[in-house]
Amino acid sequence: MTELVWKGKHAESRELRLLKRTILPLRVLEVIAASGADRGQTQQDLFSKEAAESCWRNMLISGDNLLVISSLLPRFAGKVNLIYIDPPFATGQDYRFRVRVGDEKFLDQRFILEEKAYRDTWGTGLDSYLQMLCERLIVMRELLAEDGSIYVHVGPGVVHYVKSLMDELFGADCYRNEIIWKRDVAGKGAKRISSQWPRNADHILFYSKSPQRWFFRQQYRELTEKQKRVYRYSEPDGRRFKTVQLGDYSGESIRRMEREGLIYVSSTGKKYKKYYLDEARDTVDCIWTDILGFGTRTASAEHLRFPTQKPEALLQRIIQASSRPGDLVADFFCGSGTTGAVAEKLGRRWILCDLSKWAIHITRKRLLQVQRTKPFEILDLRNYERHKLAANGLSSREDHLYFVLKLYRAEPLTGFRTLHGKKGRSSVHVGSPGRPISTQEIRQTLDEAKEAGVPEIHFLGWDFEVGLRDLVSALEEEYDLNLRLISIPKESLEVTNPAKERVKFFERNHLELAHEIEGKNVTVAIKNFVLANPEYLPEEVRKSIRKFSDYMDYWAVDWDYPADGRDTFENNWHSFRTRKHRKLETSATHIYRAPGDYRILVKLIDIFANETAKLLEVRIA
Repeated sequence: MTELVWKGKHAESRELRLLKRTILPLRVLEVIAASGADRGQTQQDLFSKEAAESCWRNMLISGDNLLVISSLLPRFAGKVNLIYIDPPFATGQDYRFRVRVGDEKFLDQRFILEEKAYRDTWGTGLDSYLQMLCERLIVMRELLAEDGSIYVHVGPGVVHYVKSLMDELFGADCYRNEIIWKRDVAGKGAKRISSQWPRNADHILFYSKSPQRWFFRQQYRELTEKQKRVYRYSEPDGRRFKTVQLGDYSGESIRRMEREGLIYVSSTGKKYKKYYLDEARDTVDCIWTDILGFGTRTASAEHLRFPTQKPEALLQRIIQASSRPGDLVADFFCGSGTTGAVAEKLGRRWILCDLSKWAIHITRKRLLQVQRTKPFEILDLRNYERHKLAANGLSSREDHLYFVLKLYRAEPLTGFRTLHGKKGRSSVHVGSPGRPISTQEIRQTLDEAKEAGVPEIHFLGWDFEVGLRDLVSALEEEYDLNLRLISIPKESLEVTNPAKERVKFFERNHLELAHEIEGKNVTVAIKNFVLANPEYLPEEVRKSIRKFSDYMDYWAVDWDYPADGRDTFENNWHSFRTRKHRKLETSATHIYRAPGDYRILVKLIDIFANETAKLLEVRIA
């Protein structure tokens, strides 16, 4: 067998050994069951009980796609009808996303924040890129139905390597097409004077799981005006047609067509076959030149300015060709959510996954703008951090502590039970992966800190107990020291060299709410929102901030958050900013049907895509 070989291919990577067959339970973080496409409906409850009880919800999953795909296998092996992936192209670049701040509709540099969306750099270059893709394609193949297909969208620099890899993993007899997508017009900008042919195309490799059977529906497009001009003849009723030579039609066939009126006789007496314009279809082949990328139309309404975003028309063609209504479509590098948005509009079920917090946040907002969105969930994996750390060679508690402290630029401390590090005059406590920092853990650390005479404690946690932020002031007063709650960024799980690489550690923001009760009506309003780390904002953006709501991008309310320890947030109401609609509402009203005690949970996502939650308790008489 012919195969592509790279360094490390036949020695399974530690990540593959630990993650390839690791099955972690999916954890539902948020349930969204209605569309916010109509901005006038933001004052209404969005959660439908009927929809919530249905057997299927579409899925938007946060996390490393290798671990996510492996965890999907018990439920979805052999059940996914179509996979489309647009993985990184091994360009060696960091791709940045431009975030617009505040209410302003116009594009002003003072209101623009640039954040890293994802990186396309690989430790050992092409070797590690191919290893990454190979490991994921192996598991993706198991998800595919027997008549399922996969489309792999890659750039010109790696397509020949990925084609060889796909031939090996799926079989050369499962190769269906290489689609050439001309995404841009030629000769634009620097391409006019380039010393090589302009690069204006991507490659999409189309494979089936089975060499014998796969679903495919041929696609057609409208004729161009140039194509229509050849239909220059007309019937008495005005019906236009063109003529084509009869070729090798038999005499019997010609006589049959004459009886049916399908033969045209010229002035010289020569016979031709008629082809009618209203029946004409232009068959789509494997060269796609009719769908423009966003390089030439950045003002497009669907363009979210997410790097390497693909147009919906591209995904519409693929999904319509290789899936039926109701089929399950998956995209494990979902980016801005184009695959999910198109699948939703075309009546397909979908599973999306991405590692980037920006991708998850942008996709959530995009799907909420689709008319009549079906219920979907935002999920992650339980014990995700612990397994990712282990895959990175950090299996012990000591390894984990040293890694986080080094990334935080803190020095390790010894001789203490709960104080793990030191940064300047402050001590640092690091929470365990897979477990939120609790009030009890805070108190135990503060007790030891007070005995040691420490003036300030930084609590670094992967997650925090709901409502813990509200206790900070009381705990600071009680123990007479400063207390900071700081989230360990999920991006740190992708860091291989904490001494050289930097990630942003965000302190927990301060959210202040006010509420009013009139009978069974409850109105919740955001009274104040304080961004804990304004130093991460460029000076120009910081100077342009006019009100606290400028720091907000999205917020939602669960009007009946249960007290049973469940961490699923039901999105009953929301308001968020889009490119077109910059206004953000700051209050919401709900009518309760029955008296009782209720817990209201408010979730807010700021301009850095970080989440802040606040819990209210109300009594309805």
